[in-house]
Amino acid sequence: MAKYILKRILVAIPLLFAMSLLTFFLMQMTPGNFFDSLKLNPQISPETIARYEKLYHLDKPWLEQYFYWLGNLLRFELGYSFFYNVPVAELISGRLWNTFILSLASLLFTWSVALPLGIWAAVRRNQWVDRVLSLGSFIGLSIPSFFLAILLLYAVSQWGILPLGGMRSAGYDDLSWFGKIMDLLRHLAIPTLVISVGSIAALQRIMRGNMLEVLRQQYILTARAKGLPEHRVIYRHALRNAVNPLITLFGYELSGLLGGAALTEIICSWPGLGSMMLTAVRAKDVYLVMTSMLMGGILLLLGNLLADILLACSDPRIRYDE
Repeated sequence: MAKYILKRILVAIPLLFAMSLLTFFLMQMTPGNFFDSLKLNPQISPETIARYEKLYHLDKPWLEQYFYWLGNLLRFELGYSFFYNVPVAELISGRLWNTFILSLASLLFTWSVALPLGIWAAVRRNQWVDRVLSLGSFIGLSIPSFFLAILLLYAVSQWGILPLGGMRSAGYDDLSWFGKIMDLLRHLAIPTLVISVGSIAALQRIMRGNMLEVLRQQYILTARAKGLPEHRVIYRHALRNAVNPLITLFGYELSGLLGGAALTEIICSWPGLGSMMLTAVRAKDVYLVMTSMLMGGILLLLGNLLADILLACSDPRIRYDE
């Protein structure tokens, strides 16, 4: 396993290089750059703009610009955000924890709800429980997240039971540690629910299908014929094999931990990375875009590696040794 992990890490290096090169190329192929908008401002002289373009090597060919960025990256310098006028590392560190909290909360909520519902629907196949859960999953998949966020914000504005946006209340610093946790959970409720509804619907359907397929296998019939309790047949024998495809999905979802949901963050006024990255792409803030791409790529590769390791741990039939 150690040899396999080392091999995957070595393979990840050229993959990250190719991803960053492609991202930089696509950013450069779109017309203009960030300083083109400054040229419309009569208060900024052309000499000032030219000096900044030379300072950040934007007057060079795009491939040369890329290697300047790569050289700075090897020195752990992420560059400077033109739009926010601060270093990229400082900008991301200020919002990284906020997005991580929201993404982790939605991930835990999704999996803790979807898996039991999928198992319940499979065990109660074609009964009223299964039909209700199927209808709910279809509704959850069909509702756009931004529309659901608007509906929930309107509802809580009428009831006054939850905050309408943001991450903290005005008197957050004066609260006790328990009060701070409860205040954060109240602010997390709406964006977490909005992000999780569609994921719960999809994951519940996948879990139901996997369980139904496993429950038809001969070894399940044998276990029942031997007189094993039904809960042991379901949770010890069937679930262990039905969950394998979901472990791969779990690895892919890890890559979205820092990406967040930009539209949900904007509507719910959550100060995270998602809305900031969307603004960076629109403003052609190239160094901020490259850093976000790099973080997403690393998390995607680590998520896939973690999924493979978990698969080998959960299923003794899977081995990566040569």
